[in-house]
Amino acid sequence: MSTTAKKVAEHLLQIKAIKLQPTNPFTWASGWKSPIYCDNRKTLSFTNVRDYIRDAFAEMIKEEYGDCDVVAGVATGAIAQGVLVAQILNKPFVYIRSSAKAHGLENKIEGTIEAGQKVVVVEDLVSTGGSSLQAVEALRSAGCEVLGMVAIFTYGFQIAEDNFANANCKLATLSNYNEMIELALETGYIKEEDVENLKEWRKDPSNWGK
Repeated sequence: MSTTAKKVAEHLLQIKAIKLQPTNPFTWASGWKSPIYCDNRKTLSFTNVRDYIRDAFAEMIKEEYGDCDVVAGVATGAIAQGVLVAQILNKPFVYIRSSAKAHGLENKIEGTIEAGQKVVVVEDLVSTGGSSLQAVEALRSAGCEVLGMVAIFTYGFQIAEDNFANANCKLATLSNYNEMIELALETGYIKEEDVENLKEWRKDPSNWGK
């Protein structure tokens, strides 16, 4: 486990941005039963966590993608995260709506962007990758070169890995499901007997718990 991945997982568990309930699962909007609920918007309410994630994102972008022209956030969860990163990198910022506005200029991308610009996309959470990659496609349709995406956390679903590979889009994350489980067990947040159940969920989340 890398230092950054461990620290981010620790922060997410401590502020309850991630909640684990293997024996009392949550129900997602999709109808999936899940032993985990992740709400990374909570990180914005804790200055030390917010600053750590901002700095880690900035460092990751430099290491993974080099220099970019624009930082883009995926609405709505990654707008604030993206602004923080753009500010520290001294880059312009735009955000991508889930769908184009139904009035006014009918924008899908909010902010000023030009064809040919190199963009790194910021996301707060990756599950299947569907909505995240819609943002990538919107930028590509505008003529931008998407260098890749960074996210705070990923569940590590195979479908997400396949979707990003098929879209030819690199994904780099600060932490992930496997490393979070390892830390949760190490710190006593979960018990040894919970681990197998948590791992089984990730293998087949749509049928888990039925």
